[in-house]
Amino acid sequence: MRTVPLGHDGPQVPNVVLGLMRIVDKSDEEIRTLVSTARDSGIDFFDHADIYGGRDHACEERFAEAMRLSPAERSEITIQTKCGIVTDGPYFDFSYEHIMRQVEGSLRALRTDYIDVLLLHRPDALVEPDEVARAFDELEAAGKVRAFGVSNHTPRQIDLLRTAVRQPLVANQLQLSITHSPLIAQGIAANMSDLDQSVVLDGGGLVEYCRINGITIQAWSPFQGGFFTGVFLGSDEYPELNAVIDRLAARYDVPAIAIATAWITRHPAGMQVVLGTTTPERVAGAALGSDVPLTRPEWYELFRAAGHRVP
Repeated sequence: MRTVPLGHDGPQVPNVVLGLMRIVDKSDEEIRTLVSTARDSGIDFFDHADIYGGRDHACEERFAEAMRLSPAERSEITIQTKCGIVTDGPYFDFSYEHIMRQVEGSLRALRTDYIDVLLLHRPDALVEPDEVARAFDELEAAGKVRAFGVSNHTPRQIDLLRTAVRQPLVANQLQLSITHSPLIAQGIAANMSDLDQSVVLDGGGLVEYCRINGITIQAWSPFQGGFFTGVFLGSDEYPELNAVIDRLAARYDVPAIAIATAWITRHPAGMQVVLGTTTPERVAGAALGSDVPLTRPEWYELFRAAGHRVP
């Protein structure tokens, strides 16, 4: 398993992460098998959020109940969680009170004294950066959160937070797959008329912004065709792409899912792939993509086969 730095000069972490948003209905044994498979594959980084599971902290609780980690076992893994989405709204809340309340709830649910990484979930249009900074300072000083980041944030939204927040924002979790890649496609086709992918979104240059500022991109839904439109692997909607994936999988002697992973981990930004599957075999297969050395022509061939234009 290849590692990347978390943030500009942070600790080395695996470039494949296990997301745990779908474990609420899994048995203890199923959760332990899933986590054990991840660990055997080199994944010791686990992604949560306070809203996962249909009620506050449901998946965090299931993880802790199933794993019952000793202090030594807890120290061997990285636990990341997120806050900011209010499910009974629905709305977003980055207020000091909400951040503090949700972190305390996550600590209780996870049965841990500290969270390794806390991300602010989707942006709050009513954010007051000073309130975020106050919460981060208190959580850091108390040893309850060791690193901070964001999810689904644009460059300017990050800059706004940085007017008050003094801690480095080490990660930005963003949707990215071969087929859902406006982050990358718009840069390749910039200023090309009549190409939809040339339209600047989210302020433009988000990948480059994160690279310049030492922010690790975490790619969520890495196998989704679009915004929760279904997995592209083996889908009849993507025959050309799957033909290329299958050929490269045979060449590198890995399952197809590993090639989908490798397309993201090959990028020089040093991204992390966040897996959402609860199938141990798919976790193990996806993890094999961590080290697949796709060539530049192979990477672009996959990109084109997904329907993106390369002028």
